[in-house]
Amino acid sequence: MKSKINYKRVATIDIGSNAIRMLVSNVYNINGKKISTKNNIVRIPLRLGKESFSDSTLSESSLEKLIKSFKAFKLLMEVNGVDLHLAYATSAIRNIKDSQEIIKRIFEETGIKLDVISGKKEAQITSKQDISDHIGKSKNYCFVDVGGGSTEVIIFKNSKIFKLKSFKIGCVRLLDDSVNNQTWSKFEYWLTENTKELKKLKIVGIGGNINKIFKISGTKYSKPLGKKSFLKTLKKIESMSISERLTVLKLNPDRADVIVPAGKIYYFILKTLKVKDIYVPKIGLADGMVNELVK
Repeated sequence: MKSKINYKRVATIDIGSNAIRMLVSNVYNINGKKISTKNNIVRIPLRLGKESFSDSTLSESSLEKLIKSFKAFKLLMEVNGVDLHLAYATSAIRNIKDSQEIIKRIFEETGIKLDVISGKKEAQITSKQDISDHIGKSKNYCFVDVGGGSTEVIIFKNSKIFKLKSFKIGCVRLLDDSVNNQTWSKFEYWLTENTKELKKLKIVGIGGNINKIFKISGTKYSKPLGKKSFLKTLKKIESMSISERLTVLKLNPDRADVIVPAGKIYYFILKTLKVKDIYVPKIGLADGMVNELVK
């Protein structure tokens, strides 16, 4: 007789500035220890940051698309037999004046409760994931999560959170030329001041864009992406037209125009901190939310 496997199926929804995602995961309880595995992920290229960062609002058209996406997520959760779900919104929704009205309307029409989280909480959720397979026993490391509207940085000293901050520097903002020199200077100063005493600092890159750059570079999954290879790959992508990025690199349309601005943010950090490479463990906010949900 086969033993019954004790598990729950959970869904985590991440409302970003460049896209929205739902990750469905299986969470197993094995000998009192919870282990999660990815089941499937749905990504919808809805660029909410385009309107949010320029007008601090959403058009009715964008709002309707957002609500329809949530309705689709609800149906997918039903057919996937999801037991628990969690939905978080980040920079784009944070920037909207009437965000509470939007959240209320989503709940009324779909029954899904959406919470807007701070950049600080976003960084904390992402950074709690285990990356020891990538960086080994290093005690000084820095998580960098570049999104459409913001960049979250969390610095660990002796394996404990030392400093963390969210900056209004993101790939969609760069694409719209809405990041001024003063913001870059503050970013640079904060990075150098809070890492100057840390030896053998390692950088961990989070997000879809750094994952794509890593893949295009041809670096082996178990290895870090070197700064020289990073710059070479970034220049290669930048030299290609949008159509070439779509057909040759097989990028999604909403990724093809923001991947270079995102890459420039990561490279700025590598150059500022004088670090020779970046580790890319392929984790994100939705993955971290699974850990938070099963608690």
